[in-house]
Amino acid sequence: MDAAVNTKMSTAVLLLVRRNDVDEKCSGLQTNATGFEKNEKWSHVGRMLWRNRYLYLLILPAVIWYATFMYAPLYGAQIAFRDFMPALGITGGKWVGFKYFIQFFESEYFWRLMKNTLGISLYSIIMGFPVPVILALMMNEVRSKVFKKSVQTIVYMPHFISAVVVVSLINAMLSPSSGLLNQIITMFGGTPIHFMAEPKYFKTVFVISEIWQSAGYGSIIYLAALTSIDPSLYEAATVDGASKWKKLIHITLPGIMPTIMTMLILRMGAVFTVGYEKTMLMYNEATYETADVISTYVYRRAFEGGEYSFSAAIGLFNSIINFIVIILFNKISKKISEVSLW
Repeated sequence: MDAAVNTKMSTAVLLLVRRNDVDEKCSGLQTNATGFEKNEKWSHVGRMLWRNRYLYLLILPAVIWYATFMYAPLYGAQIAFRDFMPALGITGGKWVGFKYFIQFFESEYFWRLMKNTLGISLYSIIMGFPVPVILALMMNEVRSKVFKKSVQTIVYMPHFISAVVVVSLINAMLSPSSGLLNQIITMFGGTPIHFMAEPKYFKTVFVISEIWQSAGYGSIIYLAALTSIDPSLYEAATVDGASKWKKLIHITLPGIMPTIMTMLILRMGAVFTVGYEKTMLMYNEATYETADVISTYVYRRAFEGGEYSFSAAIGLFNSIINFIVIILFNKISKKISEVSLW
């Protein structure tokens, strides 16, 4: 009986040992399979990179430019949290935490800057964003190639004029003594208006000049989107007796709507950004009340006042706000129109 029990125990131990051996071999096979899958994955990535090597070479200059001028300078953003001294370098100042952010939030200029920046930007979006779309739709209906090319050349040209020249033209046009607009006002018995010295006119003058300068160039992307619409849709609509207005509403606009929403999302991502070059050239002390924006305030405090840490804090705050806005608007756009950047 004891011999039988011992035999059974020996058999059980032997089976357990063999099972452990099998488990170890299976585990080894699974590990090898996982390693093989990883190697195969990296091999596939390598083949894809090599197959598209010329395409990656084409975008390499853009990647280098962004890495050099957009991402590398982020290292210097730490001066917003330091008492920066140029002689000590970026890392030489003492850490002060959120001192300069709090100082900006408690500043008397905070709400004025936010109101002016947001006001000019939203005014520009409401009045200016539809113009390139409308211009592209109008040019798309032109059948004469010569006339179409001529119009495109004329409306594209302002984009390539520098801000200095544009502001000079504005000053000449709106001059209270010799400006064309004031001459027309005087002709009808009115009193000349000094538009560039009146705070209430600054936003309107800025936005109208911005539309004139950028609408033509901005229409290019919508003209490109219009070429992607299937012509057979228009042919089918013509057969069904649809008018041009019906085609516009039911074919053209839905066809370019993804492009419109994408451009709108990108524009909303810069809602707290107003270019300081043109603003600084146009404004003066008399119009600070409505013309002073975040970018011009940062420029004055940094380069005229030497407050680099304070200016860096304001700029970083502005970038964070824009980042939050583009994420929120992207989510809203995705829910409403199913169009998003990611």
